[in-house]
Amino acid sequence: MSSTPTDSLQFLIQRFQDYKSPHLLQHFPARSSAVLVCIYQEQGEDGNELRVILTKRSSSLSSHPGEVALPGGKRDEEDADDIATALREAREEIGLDPSLVTIVSVLEPFVNRKGMSVVPVISFLQDKKAFKQIPNPAEVEDIFDVPLEMFLKDKNRRAEEREYEGERYLLHYFDYYSEDKEKNFVIWALTAGILIRVASIVYQRSPEFQELKPSFWKQPS
Repeated sequence: MSSTPTDSLQFLIQRFQDYKSPHLLQHFPARSSAVLVCIYQEQGEDGNELRVILTKRSSSLSSHPGEVALPGGKRDEEDADDIATALREAREEIGLDPSLVTIVSVLEPFVNRKGMSVVPVISFLQDKKAFKQIPNPAEVEDIFDVPLEMFLKDKNRRAEEREYEGERYLLHYFDYYSEDKEKNFVIWALTAGILIRVASIVYQRSPEFQELKPSFWKQPS
């Protein structure tokens, strides 16, 4: 992995340019939302690694309470595009100043079972120390980060078989213990699916396990 944040940014840009996402920024489905996949570089035991910022949603929320998620939410009328939605929501939820991140790419939307389009916006945070976490207590219970590459490994992972309209698919669950937080977190379902996709593009390899995505996500095979 590259030795400096600038090199890592260029590495990410090249990976996503090679991927050639077909998603158009100006396209908004009737029910649209966006999430910010905020990646940064950290020095680890085995050299530099790429990590991604996640949240644990507030237990008081009516939708997906207490679940792990990427910062993001529904599009507002004033949002110019998916990037604007993801950056606005990240500022509101975790206090991330948009000026701290560089937008790298926008991936094709994932579609959940309710028909909501969820667009992953890929960004890079050059200076993690400059990010002063301010969780919005109405929406976010905790903020933590994980290695991006973990979503390609068959470790601390389990899967549940589900069926939708006669079609079988798998939901993946990744267990992660945060030493900083001294807590266990579970990343699963659509959030896990997005991060498997992002990690596959960045590291240019398939996961070590059978993915078997649901067709309603409308993702490339």
